[in-house]
Amino acid sequence: MQKLKPETIELNMLLEAIFVRYGYDFRNYAKASIKRRVLSHLSDAGCQTISALQHQILYSPQAFAKLLFKLSVNVTEMFRDPDFYLALKKEVFPQLLKRQRIKIWHAGCSTGEEVYSLAIFLTEEGLYDRCHLYATDIDDHALSKARDAIYPVKEMKAFTTNYNNAGGRASFSDYYRAKYDFAMLDKALKRNITFSNHNLACDSVFGEMDLIFCRNVLIYFNRELQDRVIGLFKDSLAENGVLCLGSRETIRVSKYTDVFEDMVPSQKIYRIKKQS
Repeated sequence: MQKLKPETIELNMLLEAIFVRYGYDFRNYAKASIKRRVLSHLSDAGCQTISALQHQILYSPQAFAKLLFKLSVNVTEMFRDPDFYLALKKEVFPQLLKRQRIKIWHAGCSTGEEVYSLAIFLTEEGLYDRCHLYATDIDDHALSKARDAIYPVKEMKAFTTNYNNAGGRASFSDYYRAKYDFAMLDKALKRNITFSNHNLACDSVFGEMDLIFCRNVLIYFNRELQDRVIGLFKDSLAENGVLCLGSRETIRVSKYTDVFEDMVPSQKIYRIKKQS
C-alpha cells in the first residue's frame, strides 16, 4: 500500500470536509491545481497548515466563501480566442437560425465576460431575441459580478482588440458606458440571460439545450469527473445540439466520444450525432 504524504492526506480531508459541510465537491478536481490554490490561500487565511484551514472553514461560512472563490476557476475575458468566435458565427449560428426558440447553457460562466460576448454576437446576427441563455457557476460571488456586468475600464482595450479580431460588426464601445475606472455593459444584453448556481460535479441535467458552452473548465477535472460532466452535457443537449469546449480540451478521450461528431474540430466544437 502506497503511503501518502501528510500534506496529501490533509488536502484529501479538506476536500471531504468541504463536501460534507457545504455540498461542494472538489474531490475529483485535478489534485495539482487544487493543491496549488489551497496552499496559496493559507497565508491569506492566516493558517500555517491545511488542517488549520479545514478547522477554520468548518466553523466559518465566511471563511469558506473566501476559499471557494480561490478554488473556483475565474480566469476569463471577453471574446477570448477570437478564432473560436469566428468559427461559431460561420458554422453554428446558421444552424441556430433554423430554430424558433434557442436555449443556450453557459456552464462555468465565472464573472460573465464570455456570456456577454456571446450575447453581443447573437445580437449582431439577429438571433438574440429568440434566445435564452442560462449562465451557471458554483461561485455565488462570481455570479454576482456577472449579474452586475461592470468591469475595469482598463480591460476594455484588450476586449476591443478581441472583439475586432473575432469579426465584430460594430464599435465595441457601443456596448458599454465608461465611468471613472469602470465600464458598465449595456443593460439590453442582460434581458435574456438567467444566472444561477449549478455545480457540475454533483448537480443534475440542465434542460434541453441547443448549444452548451463549457470552455476551459474541464482541464481542472480528473478523467472521472470529465466523463461525468460530458455525460451531463450529452443528456442536456437537444437533437443536433452543439457542445463547445476550450482549446486544451477534447471530447475524444471521454467514454462518450462516439456520441459526438466533429463540427469544427480545430475549435473543439462538437455536435450530437443523429440517431439512426
